Amino acid sequence: MRKRILIVAFAVALVAGTALAHGERNAFRVQIDGYQEIPTLSTTGHGLLALHIAPDGSSIGYALRYDDLVGNVLQAHIHLGRTAFNGGIMVFLCSNLGNGPAGTPLCPGPNSGQVSGTVDAADVIAGAAAQGVAAGELDEVIASLRHRAAYVNVHSSLYPGGEIRGNIH
Repeated sequence: MRKRILIVAFAVALVAGTALAHGERNAFRVQIDGYQEIPTLSTTGHGLLALHIAPDGSSIGYALRYDDLVGNVLQAHIHLGRTAFNGGIMVFLCSNLGNGPAGTPLCPGPNSGQVSGTVDAADVIAGAAAQGVAAGELDEVIASLRHRAAYVNVHSSLYPGGEIRGNIH
């Protein structure tokens, strides 16, 4: 019995090590603030994003919390772009502007709130099509997360380009 447990433990460690070696991380936790914005902002706003990619890669679960925004929250997205670069929107996390795909939740607020949900291929928009991520390409969103080429942005009425940001690492 002990030998069987050791073999199973070794197999699990080998699979986990192989996934990590290939950059196949499935969970992310991101601190969000104005100092990561482009251009940098000194605001009181801050937050946290947690992401979890489903084992089969068919969806991404998320939980977003933001606090103490200076402006009223308008929308939040995941964008394609590395640290210090802005890029196109790939996925809406919430919106109060009615501009997200069907089923996009409202952003609670006005200045603090929490929203959670799940996105799948139908939720991927063509906002980053010029960067190679077409509508419906969830696999490309997942690849950008795993390659540290994505960020979360919370937009507000005072900073419509983004009040707080977190680079997904």
